[in-house]
Amino acid sequence: MLWTRWLVLLLWWGATSAEQQAEEKEGQRAEVRADPRRQRSPPPVEPLDFGFVPAAVYDTHAYYEPGTIGILFHMVHAFLYMVQPNSFPKDLIVSIIQQNMGGIKVEEWRKWIHYESGFLICAVFGVVFVVLTPIIATCFCMCRCCDNCGGEMHQRQRKNADCHRGFFTASLIATTIFIILGVLVAYAANHNISTQIKSTRRLINTNMRDLKTFANNTPAQIDYLTAQYTTAKNKVLSDLDNIGPLLGARIHSHLEKEVVPALDAALRMAGAMRETKEALENVSSALEILQEGTGKLQASLAGERSSLSNTLSDPACTNGAVSPTCNTIRSTLPQLGTNADFSKLPNVNEALTNINTVLKIDLSNIVQKGYASFNDTPAMVKEQTRNIVTGVKSMLDKIGNEINGFSKMFPVESSLANFTIFLNERHKFIESFYPQVDQMDFYRWIACVAVLCTVVLILAFNMLGLLCGTCGYDKQATPTTRGCLSNTGGNLLMAGVGFSFIFAWVLMGLVTTLFVVGGNVEKLICEPLANRQLFKIIDTPFLVHPEKRNFLPGMLFQNPNIDLTLGSMYRECYENNGLYHALQLENIFNINSFLNRTVYNKDLAKVLEGVQVDLRDIMLLDQAGRDNLMNFANSGVGEIDYPVYLAEVNKGVTIVDLLSFCSDLEDQADQLPRGALENALKGHASSIRSIHREQVVPMEQAMVRFTLSQGIKLLQKMSNDLPMKVTNILSAIDAAEYLITQNASHVVKQETKAFVHSLVGYFKQYTDWVKNSLSAEVAQCKPISNMVDSMEIVGCSFIIDSVNTFWMGLGACCILLIPSIIFSVKLAKYYRRMDTEDVFEDGQENWN
Repeated sequence: MLWTRWLVLLLWWGATSAEQQAEEKEGQRAEVRADPRRQRSPPPVEPLDFGFVPAAVYDTHAYYEPGTIGILFHMVHAFLYMVQPNSFPKDLIVSIIQQNMGGIKVEEWRKWIHYESGFLICAVFGVVFVVLTPIIATCFCMCRCCDNCGGEMHQRQRKNADCHRGFFTASLIATTIFIILGVLVAYAANHNISTQIKSTRRLINTNMRDLKTFANNTPAQIDYLTAQYTTAKNKVLSDLDNIGPLLGARIHSHLEKEVVPALDAALRMAGAMRETKEALENVSSALEILQEGTGKLQASLAGERSSLSNTLSDPACTNGAVSPTCNTIRSTLPQLGTNADFSKLPNVNEALTNINTVLKIDLSNIVQKGYASFNDTPAMVKEQTRNIVTGVKSMLDKIGNEINGFSKMFPVESSLANFTIFLNERHKFIESFYPQVDQMDFYRWIACVAVLCTVVLILAFNMLGLLCGTCGYDKQATPTTRGCLSNTGGNLLMAGVGFSFIFAWVLMGLVTTLFVVGGNVEKLICEPLANRQLFKIIDTPFLVHPEKRNFLPGMLFQNPNIDLTLGSMYRECYENNGLYHALQLENIFNINSFLNRTVYNKDLAKVLEGVQVDLRDIMLLDQAGRDNLMNFANSGVGEIDYPVYLAEVNKGVTIVDLLSFCSDLEDQADQLPRGALENALKGHASSIRSIHREQVVPMEQAMVRFTLSQGIKLLQKMSNDLPMKVTNILSAIDAAEYLITQNASHVVKQETKAFVHSLVGYFKQYTDWVKNSLSAEVAQCKPISNMVDSMEIVGCSFIIDSVNTFWMGLGACCILLIPSIIFSVKLAKYYRRMDTEDVFEDGQENWN
């Protein structure tokens, strides 16, 4: 069992990377001046690809399909079930074994006899047959010597002699046929054993080859497990090299919910400053044009109104027909005047001057610096954790060296090489017995054929006797005048009877012995091995010793308290799981202790948990930017009387539309008689159009070009509660800076914890993968269950089933020899030549 211990030691070494670390507890809730921060779930750990463990391909197919002869095997099993229908006596066997076969109680003997009652009855029948057959044969011979029992050479006259002869002939033929079938069944079973010997060699070779594959492939599998630590290590190193983008980005993402909106508000206010300047410039320019134009327009309209009034004072307007028209025109003269008075609107030059002073400082650039400072968090994190990253890298290298050093502590390859040499030696040793096995099988085959030949000899006498007797029988011949061929047939039948008496009891003795042995082996070993009841006996607690709970771990590990059973090990190996899982080696080797010292130890955890990031150097808005915002709030933009501006701007330049006024004036002039008055009025209309074109239209265009109304509304909107807006922006920036400088420690701790969680997740993936690989892929122990199944196939399917089929066929022959003897004796009377015969009756010979 040296190789077993080396194998166990090997798998101990392979188990060193097979346990996961416990996850860290959730962090405490942040205490921030603003809304409380809620815990964010850690980011999902990126799955690692460890590839596939080099798989071992096993050649053994531990499955046997008997083919046609399987029908005979099923018949034997059915017969044995009728003989022994009782369930497997597990409790009885366990009780006997625990008593060390020393003091079996009477009650247990009774249970055992009850269980074996079917076999005992059949065995008694066989023994009675063996004992009585020689006695009956001796009595039969002595009786015939005294001319009894058919020994008298005289045949009496009977009317139904032909019917009797035909019945005995048919019965003997049927019996002979059944005996031939029994011989064929026994010969088939005998030949099946010899045929399956070759399959046995194949199973032995494939099992040995699988064990060698197991031994040769296991080191490569374990080396692969060890090498894949580099995959997890490289991923951790990659994340550590990118700790700035990873950890810093997480911190940045967590803080930007308050920082970015504050900076955005400040940046929007910088844009509002530029828009305010543009609006003020437009208002100032438009106001200058409008004020100048308003004075000229007032003077022009006043002169035109006076001139038109003088024209209407002409005597021609006093004419009765013209007078109403002149009066109508005279009544519209007050409409010739300006409506909006822009001259009284105050200028915005002071506010514009203040805004220009404010804009001398580029607030946008200051805010962009705040963005840059905040966005520099990843670089800051990387710089502040540089020493920690260097320390972690050195620790990971040390861990890799420890794993490689640990793997060299055990002579795995040399041990497995010795195991392979052991397998080769055992295989050669087994192969050295092949000639002897062949020779012994040949002798066994000859012995079985010789036994069957005795039956064949009896069959030969019966068949020859039937053939000679039937062919030589002459109805016209009297019993004393029967021919030589008929007499020979009768003698051959009696010879068959003699050989039946000689060999029947010997054959029955052989059948009884094989039945008792083979039947009990089938019921007590093969059948419970097939349904795994035998494993339950072996796995019974405290079976071999009252202080040793389990047999298998006590034998392998000298620790019988491990919950390891042969049945569980067989099931795991049958499913082709790893031997580490099948043998439950985790109970032998403390994997957690090793992992704490290697893959993810306390020192490494302490270093990672010591990651600290100081964000107090981040400045979102300097003092110049703050002063600039305050100066903008105090620039006087909010002090402008925007309602007055809007009131004047919303008014028209003139009271009435001058073009409409001109059109009406011309229409009314056309109603007058042609003359100087009509021409004068039309001249005035032309002058008013000129005023509209030269003075009113430029003023309206100036208002449109400078978007005076929109600019005033924009200024009114921006200046509305401007100090409060600036104060709110500064408060938001102060709150964001306070969060960064004072309360960001929790955010940093939380995100650092999430980052460390991801690093630990890579180690956890590796340890989980190693554990799963050890359980299912490394040192797959299918060869062990194949060996058990192969032994079951060879011992039960190849040998026991064939032996049981042999005694079933031979036993059927022995049983059928009894009617064969009776029918042969009866039939020989009709074929042999008699010494005396009966007289004639009714003038006709009718001999029996």
